[in-house]
Amino acid sequence: MDNTRSTTPKRRRDENDDYNDAPPRKRSASRTPPNASPTYRIAERPRRYSREDSEDERRYRDRRYSSPRSRSGSRSSSRNTTPPPTKPTHLTYTPTLILRGHKKPISLVKFSPDGRTLASASSDCTIKLWSASTGALEHTLEGHLAGISALTWSPDSKILASGSDDKSIRLWDTQTGLAHPTPLLGHHNYVYTLCFSPKGNMLVSGSYDEAVFLWDVRAARVMRSLPAHSDPVSSVDFVRDGTLIVSCSHDGLIRVWDTATGQCLRTIVHEDNAPVTCVRFSPNGRYILAWTLDNCIRLWNYIDGKGKCVKTYQGHANKQYSLSGAFGTYGAPAPGPHQHAFIASGSEDGGVVLWDVSSKDVLQRLEGHSDAVLSVDAHPTDRIIASAGLDRTIRIWRAVDKPQVNGVKMEVDAEVEEKEANEYDPDILPPNPFG
Repeated sequence: MDNTRSTTPKRRRDENDDYNDAPPRKRSASRTPPNASPTYRIAERPRRYSREDSEDERRYRDRRYSSPRSRSGSRSSSRNTTPPPTKPTHLTYTPTLILRGHKKPISLVKFSPDGRTLASASSDCTIKLWSASTGALEHTLEGHLAGISALTWSPDSKILASGSDDKSIRLWDTQTGLAHPTPLLGHHNYVYTLCFSPKGNMLVSGSYDEAVFLWDVRAARVMRSLPAHSDPVSSVDFVRDGTLIVSCSHDGLIRVWDTATGQCLRTIVHEDNAPVTCVRFSPNGRYILAWTLDNCIRLWNYIDGKGKCVKTYQGHANKQYSLSGAFGTYGAPAPGPHQHAFIASGSEDGGVVLWDVSSKDVLQRLEGHSDAVLSVDAHPTDRIIASAGLDRTIRIWRAVDKPQVNGVKMEVDAEVEEKEANEYDPDILPPNPFG
């Protein structure tokens, strides 16, 4: 409301006013209580101070003395507002597909950003591209000379980058299944982790040579080398806007880097100094999720101070292998205030564990693998999870709405379809050299 009205108790007097002959006004004690500001409303001010109502006062008075029916109507409409849905206390993922084809254990699975393809990397030196919806094998990418530990998709889902124990990084055309003729060479030891920048023009890599490289993808050259850690680099990730990079190592350190300058902005270490095997920026970019070889996953606030551990998730087994996982959402079907976040991770006991991010409660345990689950990823849009590990299989889990009888959710027997690419002899992946 306009505070500069022409009719106020202390308005400027005009020459034509006939107030000069009037006796002095006696100030009302109720208007200025001691040590307090006036509490009256505009409509309650003395009418003698104004010869005519201003537009603001008429509007206020009309609103104040409007029909009570409209006010009651607004209250009733607010009462009829649909309450927010109850937050689920458990999830309902069930197995739908088992994908077979790799001849050796699978180190990593990654959904493409467009959600159409699932990529898997294995110590059998191959990468396989599967249809995320049907599980059909689309391509087998061959070219590396040793096991593959790292995969990352370009933002447009057209290029897949892979890192191998042969010390090279290769870029693959996912439509044709062919590799770019020029591999990215520069690391002096196994390439263990990769991540594309959000714009797709840069690639960050981590290696057993303890260095983090920042690559110009188009020029296929190293832009910057960061002397990051004193042990092999186990994981790297870009923040959502590409301005920061996070790296971790078995030296127990988590480091945050400025992408533009290569400066280390923050070093985070837990008091137990457990080896860190995987790091992920949260989707909002405010936190870092870190897997460590002490059966814990920790959520770090890296912005305040020297870094603060705000959540610790437990319930899985992780003492020997480098496990990786992902963030996912549940609750309302579309993005909005009623969606909630969960964390998915593999476990060395063969399970997949899902935690609520805020409460740390275990929402579901997925059983089916016969050996350690090394990698878990969540579909970017659908309620689908992929998991893989030492048993050489990929399992696809889909969230289903279970029918209710008298308000109680009933169990549903899920039909699991198996997709087999080729026959093979089983082989065993040696323990992680980090251990």
